[in-house]
Amino acid sequence: MIELSTIPDLRRWVRAERAAGRRVGLVPTMGYLHEGHLRLVDAARGQAGAVVMSIFVNPLQFAPSEDFARYPRTLDDDAKLAAERGVDFLFTPTREDIYPEYAPVVIVHPGSIGKEWEGAVRPHHFEGVLTVVAKLFHIVMPDVAVFGQKDLQQAAAVKAMVRDLNFPVGILVAPTMRDPDGLAMSSRNRYLSAKERELGLKLSKALFAMHDAFVKGERRASALEATG
Repeated sequence: MIELSTIPDLRRWVRAERAAGRRVGLVPTMGYLHEGHLRLVDAARGQAGAVVMSIFVNPLQFAPSEDFARYPRTLDDDAKLAAERGVDFLFTPTREDIYPEYAPVVIVHPGSIGKEWEGAVRPHHFEGVLTVVAKLFHIVMPDVAVFGQKDLQQAAAVKAMVRDLNFPVGILVAPTMRDPDGLAMSSRNRYLSAKERELGLKLSKALFAMHDAFVKGERRASALEATG
């Protein structure tokens, strides 16, 4: 695995891969890798001959009251995991590389898809996500990029951006990976107390129960909601 921290270096290597006839896959992350991230690498490997993983804790998607300063940064451990999983290029830019003027003048607005659900309680979050993803797409120029189904609203927003801005990138959404108790794997699970983790499991249990009822033929929304 080759670790690259500057945009010109990464672009040079990617051009060489493409000149050799290999498709390029991108797995964007903020690091603190777990098995869910590594399954995204597997999915990218199934679609591309060269896999780029980016690790960048993107300040634009954090509100002032959120955990940007304490978000786990474990680059040495992440690099080892990425190499073991078969990542070809690990891209680890600095904030100055991605945002030379500290904060961009131009941002990507998610439109109506960014106003509901998570967007309703995290204003500007999806603007930050789409802006950094757009920059990564321009830097790497991947043939395919892989996102996790766990962040479904994010994946939908990225798909809409690719469609509306005509990015020549295929978007693959990989299944959610879960811990044995059913909780979706997430870098932020480390923040949960034992009680909070127990409460968090109620959501996945409700969703699985609704899914099972749907598979068995229940189509009434009110009945599915009651099951949940």
